[in-house]
Amino acid sequence: MKKTAPEQNKALVLEALDTLFIKRDYAAVERLWSDRYIQHSAHIAPGRAGLFDLSRTVPVTLRYDNQLIVADGDYVIAHGRFSSNGRPAAWIAADIVRLQDGKLAEHWDVLQDEAAQAQSASGLPMFGDRFPA
Repeated sequence: MKKTAPEQNKALVLEALDTLFIKRDYAAVERLWSDRYIQHSAHIAPGRAGLFDLSRTVPVTLRYDNQLIVADGDYVIAHGRFSSNGRPAAWIAADIVRLQDGKLAEHWDVLQDEAAQAQSASGLPMFGDRFPA
């Protein structure tokens, strides 16, 4: 059975995140990101070179877990956790990606340090159903 376009787009974004940040397969990532890639994140240098350079600097222990991913046309939003990132707390991220011609063409993100239970005014975890250990 053929996947729908939204399912294909979601799968492509998850594959791209895994290939870049976990597998670090730079030959494969070049086929996933447009050579005209636009980076809107304030902490990443412009273009795909800036993104690829960033991935080379994060700890090899980095882990990405996705909790929710939605697609609407050429846009995908992935809600996930970047843990073992060399920082005191994991990052909870909402990554917004625009796809074009089967490649990641543009990216925005919203990042926040993951709150421990004592820091949560709502009493609820930011990711999943449990607070980080």
